[in-house]
Amino acid sequence: MQVLHDAPLAPLTTFRLGGPATRLVVATTDDEVISVVREADDTGTPLLIVGGGSNLVIGDKGFDGTALRIATRGFSLDGTRLELAAGDNWTDAVARTVEAGLAGVECLAGIPGSAGATPIQNVGAYGQEVSHTITEVVAYDRTAGETVTLTGEECAFSYRHSRFKEHPERYVVLRVRFALEDAGGLSAPVRYAETARRLGIEVGERVPAAEARRTVLALRAGKGMVLDPADHDTWSAGSFFTNPILTAAQYADFLDRVRDRLGDDVAPPAYPAGDGFTKTSAAWLIDRAGFTKGYGQGPARISTKHALALTNRGEATTEDLLALAREVVAGVRDAFGVTLVNEPVTVGVSL
Repeated sequence: MQVLHDAPLAPLTTFRLGGPATRLVVATTDDEVISVVREADDTGTPLLIVGGGSNLVIGDKGFDGTALRIATRGFSLDGTRLELAAGDNWTDAVARTVEAGLAGVECLAGIPGSAGATPIQNVGAYGQEVSHTITEVVAYDRTAGETVTLTGEECAFSYRHSRFKEHPERYVVLRVRFALEDAGGLSAPVRYAETARRLGIEVGERVPAAEARRTVLALRAGKGMVLDPADHDTWSAGSFFTNPILTAAQYADFLDRVRDRLGDDVAPPAYPAGDGFTKTSAAWLIDRAGFTKGYGQGPARISTKHALALTNRGEATTEDLLALAREVVAGVRDAFGVTLVNEPVTVGVSL
């Protein structure tokens, strides 16, 4: 276990932003993780959990407390049953499951971060979510002071949400278990229209899992969503805002505003979200509100490849990033009456 004081946190995040932590502990076993968490709770020390750093916006003043970097490892595959340690690299784990001929997470290729973060916000992309395959999550329950195992149902997954996100100070994920599918090397049925078009198939068909993974990686790279130190479009947290889910009344008001602003012949993206709710596209809202790719004059700008990603062009501060985010939120609200919600976790700052 490594312990550092006044330790920089920016290098541990994909934004490469944020000040130092009073103390940084790097834990490589579950027991070390639990020990650090218990020590913080017993002493009343603020605790920040850091995995792959792909979903963190840390304030310029840093974190006054203990930052715990979870660096555990433990890829285990037994037939179609997969167990990952929280610190395992997610995109590497996806590649290994595809190499093993298994389906279920191949369309989640290229998503940066650690395996332990995936159940927290029910990571999803290109028609798949981890909730489709997670069977159990092993976590340390800080309230009960013990390790617990939660079933997939007990995780209360919904769009970019879970029990862990609902109670961010309670659980520390240690291990994640999945049930994958042996489809003879084929993917799960392709559910995302853009992916199906690129593959030249109909939605619902299967292709070799390796082909699905390669296609998703190419789609993500084209949007600046695959990490590349030389590409500032990837100095981001991926999608900065979640896709809004609107009530029937909110959606009707939204359509009225779209017609007033863009004309009767413009139809915004709309997807059923259950129980009378409709999901629309945050990227579409941002673009149509005037925040196009590459928008911005300062060191924090919208990606040149995707309107949904806010980026650090190399010299930005967290305040630069937040100023841009606030400008986008206000502009979308003024244009369409929809309030965007940030997807990354903010530490010591807020929109």
